[in-house]
Amino acid sequence: MNSYLPKATHVAVREGKILGVGNLDQLSGWGEHSLNTRFADKVLMPGFVEGHCHAPEGQIWDHTYLGYFERYDPEGNLHPKLENMDNVLERLRHVDENMDDDDAPLFAWGFDPIYYNSERMTVKDLDSVSKTRCIIIMHTSGHLLNVNSLVLERAGIDSSTDVHGIFKDEEGKPTGELISMATHYIIQKVAGMPFFNSMDSRGLWRFSAIARRAGVTTATDLAASFDRDTLAAYREVTSKKEFPLRIVPAMRIQEMPIQEGIEKIKELVQSNSEKLHFGLCKIIADGSIQGYTARLKWPGYFKSSHEGAWYVPPETLIKMIDAYHSESIQLHIHTNGDEATEVTIGAIESALSNKPHSDHRHTLQHCQMAEEAHFRRMAKLGICANLFANHIFYWGDQHLEQTMGPDRAVRMDAAATAKRNGVNFSIHSDAPVTPLGPLFTAWCAANRQTASGRILGEHEKISVEDALRAITIGAAYTLKLDHLLGSIESGKFADFAVLEENPYEIPQEYLKDVKVWGTIHSGIPYPAE
Repeated sequence: MNSYLPKATHVAVREGKILGVGNLDQLSGWGEHSLNTRFADKVLMPGFVEGHCHAPEGQIWDHTYLGYFERYDPEGNLHPKLENMDNVLERLRHVDENMDDDDAPLFAWGFDPIYYNSERMTVKDLDSVSKTRCIIIMHTSGHLLNVNSLVLERAGIDSSTDVHGIFKDEEGKPTGELISMATHYIIQKVAGMPFFNSMDSRGLWRFSAIARRAGVTTATDLAASFDRDTLAAYREVTSKKEFPLRIVPAMRIQEMPIQEGIEKIKELVQSNSEKLHFGLCKIIADGSIQGYTARLKWPGYFKSSHEGAWYVPPETLIKMIDAYHSESIQLHIHTNGDEATEVTIGAIESALSNKPHSDHRHTLQHCQMAEEAHFRRMAKLGICANLFANHIFYWGDQHLEQTMGPDRAVRMDAAATAKRNGVNFSIHSDAPVTPLGPLFTAWCAANRQTASGRILGEHEKISVEDALRAITIGAAYTLKLDHLLGSIESGKFADFAVLEENPYEIPQEYLKDVKVWGTIHSGIPYPAE
């Protein structure tokens, strides 16, 4: 990814940084050296940069996984997939029966009813597991919850409760399905909420183990809780020489007064270090497409009357963007639906008219349903995109058949259109929503193959070269860290993904199968196992 020297045989490292790149004779000019031939039969790429993931991937595995796809946990254990609703409930009953504390809540995650012909989980389903234990299930998107009747009762939620985000049946009774953002605090008071809250040191070390196996040397924690415990954990682990990951947290700002958020992020930036980089702020504008909570323009969802949900009302979103932009604070804004994208682009355009800034790099995260007109505006305004390429594999079939329909589904995560219009873009996993694995993400963008084997959007495929750029220098650019990482270039950190074969020399359909030996971080090797 070094445009001056795309390929080389040797790299010189001093004090954790890249001294030079070239061949042995050229680099010997730097003086006394030792030659490490350990990686002579491998390929070094810039350490992969995951521009949208969440550090709770490292501790969410303390709770029960209910996913439709098999997954590996931080220790490398394989968790089987659950193919139908009966399997899900059977798994929950097994966990309930084997819990030592009869009063402890049962937390589970990774569930998504869209794979089960949109059969919704109900209070009755979870009450069949237990009526005496609080049960809270987080959907894989992180935007919806299911709870049993005990949780509803203790939360005081019934037919008369008039709170946005509480789903009700035809008789007006709560179904037990909740929009997590709207009802988060209600449930928190009842049973606690372990998802996407405080991080601890153990969770961050486990997160780094997952990253190392995937070749990731820099990762975001995008939508972090900046509470005292999490900040202490960040500082503790990143102060360790042997911690093999740079962390770029983004502060969730919609939960705090605007001026308080501005003052807090400015203060935190002062404590940045080589492995901990504060500065990003995160806004979640809408929900998820597969959860029918993303905000869509007309004609809306393909086979549903859902309107989607604003997690931040447009008038508040406009105010927040203008305030943070005026202080030159970079924003990463979650916009899944095309309406959310359009409103956000308009808000950034307005903020730029109030305070021009040629290198703001505000980034639309996911940006899944953006139209070509949106990408043209984004390029003109200097807005970046971080596209959720993994969605094509994991939910592409469902988007074609259920949520978007065959014509709009082919434009999802339109990396080729972003490139054609000159938008700086990256691609991501949103772990733990999907597994952390940049080579798989690059494979998704280059091949656009769904889980059933369909090709979803032939004309939106990008080259292997462009896909690999998106998980290295492209992602670094969206984080305003491309001067420090993302390419093997003199002066940057000596962070490398160590691969067993050359991804440029294999058919692009095998890109996801390239084995990762591990990483080199600040010049120190970290094997995957």
